[in-house]
Amino acid sequence: MKIISLIPSITELIYDMGLEDEVVGITKFCVHPQTWFRNKTRIGGTKSIEIEKIKLLQPDLIIANKEENVKEQIEQLQGLNVIITDVNNFDEALEMIHSVGKLVNKEFEALQLIKNIQQKFSTLQIKEQKTAAYLIWKEPYMTIGHDTFIHSMMERAGFNNIFSHLSRYPAITIDELKNLQPEYILLSSEPYPFKQKHIEELRPMLPHQKMMLVDGEMFSWYGSRMLLAAEYFKRLSST
Repeated sequence: MKIISLIPSITELIYDMGLEDEVVGITKFCVHPQTWFRNKTRIGGTKSIEIEKIKLLQPDLIIANKEENVKEQIEQLQGLNVIITDVNNFDEALEMIHSVGKLVNKEFEALQLIKNIQQKFSTLQIKEQKTAAYLIWKEPYMTIGHDTFIHSMMERAGFNNIFSHLSRYPAITIDELKNLQPEYILLSSEPYPFKQKHIEELRPMLPHQKMMLVDGEMFSWYGSRMLLAAEYFKRLSST
């Protein structure tokens, strides 16, 4: 089987399932594992895939995602076997792992991974929930709504999303943050690479909020990265 993955988190997932030789193409954002990032054929970005390069690789299976890939580009792959995943919460992520495992003849490995993820999260005891805003973009500032995987992971990390009344990835203003008064502002490392300097920019406008730089992969990568997320959330809750 020749596989192309168009989603960074699923690229890591199928690597952890042991599909070294089967994967023939990944995106330029598939940074895990580093060996694949250096050595596998890159077929563009998640939203700028190179159609002809993909066709030349003659894949048996292309794994895409409803949110991360562009519908019009995926439609150009007509005639190829494209599976479109759609993950909006924790449980759907586990279902996706199982589905992908069956597709690539690694159902046993998928079920073991799901069991391990569930076990890791079962030991995650968060003492109290804290209100928070999770920022993914700047100019404009953007956050996450209730119908996203990140929202689901925020809940497990012990944060109540103050924008849970909104959908998907809305733009927000500083005034909205001031009015809602979250205890925490979480600045993600991706897709916008927030740094300490951005905290310093926000601090004069939001002096009463605790601001934290957080690892976006732990909140937004569904797949085997979830194995690491529970321990990361445990450390985060103690800071």
